[in-house]
Amino acid sequence: MPLQTATLTQFATRTNWFLSILLSTLLTTPLVLADSGLSEADTAELIKLTYETRLDELPQFKKGHYGLRLYRQTHDPRYISAIESDLTRIATRLNLFANTIDTDEEIAQYSLKRLLGYLDDYDERSRRRYHATQWTPEYLYLGVDLLGSMARANEYGLKHKQDEKLRKILKQYDFRFFVTDRDMIEAWAAQLANQVYWLKQLGEEDYTQLFVQRFKEVYPDNKDQELTKQQFMNKLYGMTHIILADSEYYQRPVEESDHQWIFDYFRDNQDQILSATKEDVIAEVGICFLLAGLEEDPFVAQAREAIRQSVDLQQGMVPSETGSFDFAYGEHRNVLAIMLLDWQPPRVGPTIDHHPEVFINLPNGLVAK
Repeated sequence: MPLQTATLTQFATRTNWFLSILLSTLLTTPLVLADSGLSEADTAELIKLTYETRLDELPQFKKGHYGLRLYRQTHDPRYISAIESDLTRIATRLNLFANTIDTDEEIAQYSLKRLLGYLDDYDERSRRRYHATQWTPEYLYLGVDLLGSMARANEYGLKHKQDEKLRKILKQYDFRFFVTDRDMIEAWAAQLANQVYWLKQLGEEDYTQLFVQRFKEVYPDNKDQELTKQQFMNKLYGMTHIILADSEYYQRPVEESDHQWIFDYFRDNQDQILSATKEDVIAEVGICFLLAGLEEDPFVAQAREAIRQSVDLQQGMVPSETGSFDFAYGEHRNVLAIMLLDWQPPRVGPTIDHHPEVFINLPNGLVAK
């Protein structure tokens, strides 16, 4: 039996006896989770079982997203194959940018193609993203694709073998505009929060405080009543991602005092967050408290209960707002649910220096820093 198949089989076998009996006897009939007796940890195990027996069905990005987060929570070697998939994705993209899409004309063509993809959707978020980037489509190449891949490699203790060339491309563009433009923040708050921290972590310009200052101006708390539901969630996503990015994505604890304005806002608006946003947002806010060592904060218990009750036992996952159980689309909210319900202290890694066993099959193009 292949190693990864054996590992997943062992994982399924290890699912505790209570959960196994419950699933075998009750999943054939509709059931309200609050009455099921499933603990928070057992609920997390149920979602894990759903995803980890089908992990190879996920696209590379989502498989890596899931595996990296749970590796950082557990350092369990069963997530190494998902991280290897992520490494392949990063190497492929950076090889493309270093060797093929590396001139102004090629970058413009690539960016325009990415931009036109937003015309296929008519929801508020897509419309805002198209409007914000229609005159600067290179942002989609630069911030979303190139910088994100370089930053992930950096987190692994790696870089592309043409890192100097890629950094020169980064330096050709003025991120100050992107991180201070109102339309950009209203369209890409979470992504911009990621990007200012990525630039800082890569040793490039530090725009973190500039972004925070401008974010507060774009989203003053006394104007919340004027926000659409989508804009309220965009504001919350911007706030959560400032904290998540500061933690280097679940690798290090954060200090509440460094982000006091955010935690104060979460507490002051906890009822609206719990009642008027989707599970992804609720889970991210709860995880922010956990990263700050605030597990006893009342919001955490309320968020955990909200997520626990949202899990559909028959499907073994948290559905979307519209009731969809799409496996790939639901990966983000469900891995967040696992982390919130069965939180483990932040752990660094994997990095090539400290976890070489993860990087045995390093794809072409990536090298140690």
